[in-house]
Amino acid sequence: MKTNSLDFDAQALREKILDLAMRGKLVPQDPNDEPASVLLEKIKAEKAELIKEKKIKKTKPLPPITDDEKPFDIPDSWEWVRLGDVIKPEVHKKPTKNFTYIDIASVDNKKNQIANPNKINIAKDKIASRARQELDSNDILFSVVRPYLKNIALVPDNDEYKVGSTGFYVLKPFKLISRKYIFYLVLSEYVISKMTQKMKGDNSPSIRKGDLQGLIIPLPPLSEQSRIAAKIAQLFALLRKVETSTRQYAKLQTLLKSKVLDLAMRGKLVKQDPNDEPASVLLEKIKAEKQELIKEKKIKKTKPLPPITDDEKPFAIPDSWEWIRLGDLVAPVEYAMADGPFGSNLKKADYTDQPEVRIVQLSNIGENGWKDDNVKYTTFEHLKLIQRSEVFPGNIVIAKMMPAGRAILIPNKDKKYVLSSDAVKFIPNDLLNKQFLLDAINSNAYRNQVNQKLQGTTRPRTSLKKLKNFILPTPPLEEQERITREISELLALTLM
Repeated sequence: MKTNSLDFDAQALREKILDLAMRGKLVPQDPNDEPASVLLEKIKAEKAELIKEKKIKKTKPLPPITDDEKPFDIPDSWEWVRLGDVIKPEVHKKPTKNFTYIDIASVDNKKNQIANPNKINIAKDKIASRARQELDSNDILFSVVRPYLKNIALVPDNDEYKVGSTGFYVLKPFKLISRKYIFYLVLSEYVISKMTQKMKGDNSPSIRKGDLQGLIIPLPPLSEQSRIAAKIAQLFALLRKVETSTRQYAKLQTLLKSKVLDLAMRGKLVKQDPNDEPASVLLEKIKAEKQELIKEKKIKKTKPLPPITDDEKPFAIPDSWEWIRLGDLVAPVEYAMADGPFGSNLKKADYTDQPEVRIVQLSNIGENGWKDDNVKYTTFEHLKLIQRSEVFPGNIVIAKMMPAGRAILIPNKDKKYVLSSDAVKFIPNDLLNKQFLLDAINSNAYRNQVNQKLQGTTRPRTSLKKLKNFILPTPPLEEQERITREISELLALTLM
């Protein structure tokens, strides 16, 4: 299937917007703006006055900036400064009244907003030892733990008494600095990559607050800071609208696909042809082929699946069709349906960093086919021990866990594959249309059976045995081929 024509990488666009902004290329410079060099002198004066009034403490001067430190060119009206020179020193203080506590868990790092702050009653609630930073509206919170996760947010603009965790560096820019400009600055890949390189520690890799203080940043004139922040906000809002439209479009595509497959599985998508050989004859051919191979001892005899009762049939189908259990539609080969051994108890030695045997995982079974995510490999040597679970390009693979019953084709690449314990392979009989079977498994006719018999609460799942026993509506072979062509043409219209 084609890729959704509305697909785009919104995060990459956001990063590009921020990168252009930090280089002075997002909005035009105005020659009438007071240059950043004058702004810096005013900030020094503001800082000196606050120290004199004992509102902030005097801090050790940061080292001067060398030319070698400057990573890219900036406009003439801008200046390179250290972040610590344009923000006030942190003040740690134990809260003495009820407060709203904002810790790292309170940050939605997808939206970079405060989502779940905690209301603390100091007479009743235990006060976290990290709750020591008084927050003002529009302070910028930057988590020093795993900075690449971007747990960054602006403090909400309200009258609540707010206290932040010491796990944040609380950025309080001086009065003559745009807080929103600094907020977008620290969201940029320039800052995140610099801070990620500074991480230390194994369990919770973190940066020192001094790493942020010493970081050099591009500083535009104040008026341009405001224009930059406003333009970023405008462009990000447009991106959110496009993302919403893309999600809505994807939902419509999913609904259309579901409806098309539903009509197809009921025999209502294409006309029946009385000249088609009925599915009952096709089923007899499949059985005869299997019996001959058992007689020749080329395959082993297996326990027959139970007959299908009328109560199992979810809806009526044309007279020339048959309801057939999935396990009766397999190719007459060993392990035509099998699941995998890979799970949480797998030995580390069974994995390899080398591109040997690709493990097919739940994350690879996408809504529209194979997803090349979460790459893991086992060794060629280990594959010899688990050959029943080997899966080949062109095989159908079905998810055992949510989205249970979803099926894909293994990509037709020159690779070796093996199943994880979350997936089942299905090699269909050559007398059937593979694409029809793939569509049938992905239809509600099959998926509803799967979902009605899931087991487990935390991670509901089905089993190999159940997947074999669920039933599919099966048309004559000629009609299978007409149906797949019609499905393909209809779904292609949504991607034009």
